Amino acid sequence: MSDAAPALQLRSGKSAPQVTTEPRAARFALIGCVVALTGVLLFAPLAAVFAEALAQGWRASLEGLASPDAHAAIRLTLIVAAITVPLNALFGVAAAWAISKFDFRGKALLITLIDLPFSVSPVVAGLALVLLFGANSSLGAWLIAHDLKIVFAFPGIVLATLFVTFPFIARELIPVMMEQGRAEEEAALTLGASGWRVFRTVTLPNIRWALLYGVLLCNARAMGEFGAVAVISGKIRGETTTMPIMIEMLYNEYLSVAAFSLAAALALLALVTLGVKSLLEWRYADLLAATRRH
Repeated sequence: MSDAAPALQLRSGKSAPQVTTEPRAARFALIGCVVALTGVLLFAPLAAVFAEALAQGWRASLEGLASPDAHAAIRLTLIVAAITVPLNALFGVAAAWAISKFDFRGKALLITLIDLPFSVSPVVAGLALVLLFGANSSLGAWLIAHDLKIVFAFPGIVLATLFVTFPFIARELIPVMMEQGRAEEEAALTLGASGWRVFRTVTLPNIRWALLYGVLLCNARAMGEFGAVAVISGKIRGETTTMPIMIEMLYNEYLSVAAFSLAAALALLALVTLGVKSLLEWRYADLLAATRRH
């Protein structure tokens, strides 16, 4: 059947063939189960967080967020994200460029290593960093002798967050750049453009939406990371406690309003990230469709 067959069917009054053959009741039952599970697993806990945060009113919730410990946790979380996301963006672009533009021995191994943090538990990653930079290791002893603290300090939190988040941007860019190929860059180089100009005027515009999408995912994970940071930070109140760790500490101390208020703030940041992510997905899909039409 040719491509014009569906259009001829519509003009002749015949309905297009159904994609699925299941009964309507089965389709509605399946959709209902998905919606119910989504509500129970996602929306209900989120609604419970905001309800508990506002259980004693706006004033109590704002007082919980105004405490010095909450301010320190929010500030530390934002600083760590501000450091790790740009570093991961540089690494992701460099890794995607190397994998998609060059052929070399060990490329498959490099891709596997990039995916390693996805398969390793964050707690195991934090413990590995403690064993590597702790006082019981030779490297850790040397660092302590030179007054360089990694474990139970800010650098350790940054390293742990870098480890668990560095695949996100690279994994978004690699398939996009591999699909685009090398023809446009090679043409620009043939015309005399420098390497930096080729990247700035050819490569970067082609990957900007995928890069922004990966940055959003990386930022969301950096702000919400708990396992690896909990192990290496030492949970020193006001110094090495990020927002997820501070939420746990407040909840264990039965300060439920303060804990849920901080959790609501973190959830709001996640919702904003999700909204921007959906907007970028919609925008990227429209641009991709327009490119394929032309």
